[in-house]
Amino acid sequence: MTNTTTGDGFATISVAAILAESAKRTPDSVALIVGEDETSYAELWRQTKAYAGALRDRGVGPGDAVAVLIPNVPDFARVYYAILSLGAIVVPVHALLKAREIEYVLQDSGARLMICAAALLKEGAAGAASTGVDVLTVMAPDDDGLPRLEAEAAAAEPIRSYVPCRPSDTATILYTSGTTGKPKGALGTHFALVEQTSVLLTSVMDFKPGDVLFGGLPLFHTFGQTVVLNAGLRAGATVVLMPRFSGEGALALLDRHKVNIFVGVPTMYVALLEAAKTTAVRPAALRYGISGGASLPLAVMDKFRDVFGVEIHEGYGLTETSPVAAFNHVGMVPRPGTIGIPIWGVDIEIARAETVESIELLPNGELGELVIRGHLLMKGYLNRPEATAEAVVDGWFRTGDLGTKDDDGYLTIVDRKKDMIIRNGYNVYPREVEEILLSHPQVVSAAVYGIPHDVHGQEIAAAIVLDAGAATTETELIDFASAQLAAYKYPRVIRLLTELPLGPSGKILKRSLAAESTGA
Repeated sequence: MTNTTTGDGFATISVAAILAESAKRTPDSVALIVGEDETSYAELWRQTKAYAGALRDRGVGPGDAVAVLIPNVPDFARVYYAILSLGAIVVPVHALLKAREIEYVLQDSGARLMICAAALLKEGAAGAASTGVDVLTVMAPDDDGLPRLEAEAAAAEPIRSYVPCRPSDTATILYTSGTTGKPKGALGTHFALVEQTSVLLTSVMDFKPGDVLFGGLPLFHTFGQTVVLNAGLRAGATVVLMPRFSGEGALALLDRHKVNIFVGVPTMYVALLEAAKTTAVRPAALRYGISGGASLPLAVMDKFRDVFGVEIHEGYGLTETSPVAAFNHVGMVPRPGTIGIPIWGVDIEIARAETVESIELLPNGELGELVIRGHLLMKGYLNRPEATAEAVVDGWFRTGDLGTKDDDGYLTIVDRKKDMIIRNGYNVYPREVEEILLSHPQVVSAAVYGIPHDVHGQEIAAAIVLDAGAATTETELIDFASAQLAAYKYPRVIRLLTELPLGPSGKILKRSLAAESTGA
């Protein structure tokens, strides 16, 4: 008798194997720390199997979408791997969303159940109620009336192991914060997510058993989920979770737990530098930092080296690329201002941004749109064939980011296509202007954006946060920038703020700054 096979062949894989295998190899090592609590790998996998048993008893199985609204606590990991171990699909929900936005994610993803931390029930339960999706709680007291996953897990028979999945099976649906229109659900496969950890650990970042990673990036976001949770646990490292980030608190955790590797977005590095001004605490064990999510200003990288004595390795990626696509690989001296080179098995080229229906690659050194192909790409956007066809052209994913590639393969991001400002017909890239403003000794952070202008089309505006006690004025900052930038580039409008608006993943929200400036 001959074997018959589907087009997929017989290979199987599962993201849940990340935890299962580490629990076998390093059962007694500490996987997660939050506050005073430590959870070993063996305990984490045992608790995960019990959670999975409870979800199985509720009918959750392969292909079912389950929404997760949990902050950075061990229950996120338990629930995440429990869902995946059943062959079901994790739909992480941003912890800052309001009921109406949660309702959209539940409806769009077709989630059959939502697991919600007690602290987030106010918006979570309201969002679920309007869609008729059942809610299970974690971390709730016994008497709040909603079914508790912990109680159901205690009564259920744990699963024995994870369900094997096809490499192309969907593991996660991650919603991209849409710059235009509604967020889209990017479908991440078991293969792409596991292969990310393989490549990161073998040739990009040198996480080792016994390393201690900082876990302050939100786990509902692709950066925290892949680089911290999945890569960290696959390496057998310890992740120190921080449910609510602050610079002072992070500095204390780095010191107390002897954290080796800090993983963060640029705004977190700025917060650490601010905290360091008022305390003598310096984390002695830190080997290096990893930055992504937005461009890291050169001034921040330099200050960080001066204050903490370590390099920051900057990388680049998107939700649609699982996420890491390029990186200043650890073991090589970082090239400041670049996002490094493509990771193993991935191609990143520069394509003509104006040509949308096909990919027209440009020679090295020319400015264009970054396009990516390789093992890291999503399957597409859930139920959005037009958006998928627009994003993936000729097998290349169009990032919407403008940049260049040099002869060594190093990539530099100039700006988002959408953030570019056109003043008097000249292209102005906010990042260039921000770098100049950040070189001012009293400037802590800066965001440059365009506002409509009757004569120039767009005018350049900047929102700036100054050092405590700084005396510089808007006019002085405009003069400072105009002395170093062409006349069409320097900001004519400067607003001094106490803080910049941040999105759930720590990115500066330029759209809301622009809307406030124009009163829109």
